[in-house]
Amino acid sequence: MSDYLDQICAFVCKTQLEDFPAIVVQRAKEVIADSLAVIAVGAQEQEVNSMRRRWLLSGENQIATIIGTGLRAEPVKAALMNGMAGTFLELDEGNRFARGHPAMQVIPAALAQAEEINVSGSELLTALVIGYEIGARIAIASNLRNAMHPHGTWGTVGAAAAVGKLMRYDHYSIKEIINVSSSLTLATSRRTILEGGTVRNLYAGVSGFMGILAHHLVQSGFTGEKDGLRSVFGKVVSESFDSEKMTKNLGKQFEIARNYFKQHACCRHCHPTLDALALIARQFPGGQIQPEKIAKVDVRTYSMAAQLCDQNPRNTFASKFSIPFCMATYAVHGRAGVKSFKQESLNDPRIRALAGKVTVVEDAGLSSMVPDKRPARVKMFLTDGRALEAEAFVTRGDAESPYSLEDKKAKYDELVEPIWSREKAETIYSDIMAMDKLAKIRQLTEKMGRPT
Repeated sequence: MSDYLDQICAFVCKTQLEDFPAIVVQRAKEVIADSLAVIAVGAQEQEVNSMRRRWLLSGENQIATIIGTGLRAEPVKAALMNGMAGTFLELDEGNRFARGHPAMQVIPAALAQAEEINVSGSELLTALVIGYEIGARIAIASNLRNAMHPHGTWGTVGAAAAVGKLMRYDHYSIKEIINVSSSLTLATSRRTILEGGTVRNLYAGVSGFMGILAHHLVQSGFTGEKDGLRSVFGKVVSESFDSEKMTKNLGKQFEIARNYFKQHACCRHCHPTLDALALIARQFPGGQIQPEKIAKVDVRTYSMAAQLCDQNPRNTFASKFSIPFCMATYAVHGRAGVKSFKQESLNDPRIRALAGKVTVVEDAGLSSMVPDKRPARVKMFLTDGRALEAEAFVTRGDAESPYSLEDKKAKYDELVEPIWSREKAETIYSDIMAMDKLAKIRQLTEKMGRPT
């Protein structure tokens, strides 16, 4: 028997909503609102629409909502489709200590399973916080191989833990679903984000899919290893696993309270540079950068961010992982929102030319500050000979520099405006903010499906 694993299972089984600090419950609601809005808009993307038409069949167990579409599917498919849609925009929340995005790997599975059995809102909130915690702690306790993308790895276990909690598993069954789901992780590739390989957008959806699949496997009598976490995350996808980090302050410190939210529709590693660029923009008349006056831009940043140096991304997905393109589209549009990364922006000769003037290099001193800080220094040389400089050490949206609730609500409103009427969007948001009082989760989800 593994002591740390038993502690985790006890935490999953025994923890209830009233055991969470108020800030954790509030943050969970904010994470759900943010995630559902991102999913609803991502569901409109061409690839997601095409996949939905090919994969969803009539006559299935159509109980789980495909958010923003008016369609339903069996829970395992809904989890995959919603998780996939939620990553397309690069606007989903994340956790810098986990080096990934826990919520988008947990919420689609938890929501689909919650719909099937129609639990209360408080039960869904509890399952989300627990699944988020387990997934994030696995990420913190291990060190994925550099070539791997984090989606579709530890998120699978987080999703499975959330599903097990919803299904009111006992200690033995929680241990089994954790061990089984550990072996259902993907062999993900980080190069997808550098080469514009949109298969990467499936990874988070697979976490939710596998989380629900693990439930059916356990109920069917399948078993896992005695300690799947230590085996898979200590030897297979990572060569180190610190079990003490799985239990340190367990039940006292919650990772969802240390999360971040995103306003820029691009990779989080691009955000510090954009924050610094925003400071430079203030030095232009009216606070608006004049792209035609830029001769070149030098960016110094930490190692992971410095890899995002492609000056000529091949598609819109790759553009979200290119600091040169992100800076160029921000300079032209005055922001880095969803529309800044559409095909029209990718084809814009002004943006293309400006991206070619941006050079990104690693600064070892800045790399040493990660993960406590994610720093960037930007120096912009103008055609008149002047040089403008700015730096960012704390990324906007992190716990140390959080967006206000009003900022988060504004993002929600902007995203869902094309999907739901203002009245429907307000009703959904209000239900989420009062989810702990919601008797049955279908009271919420029945409002989220059909666009208006």
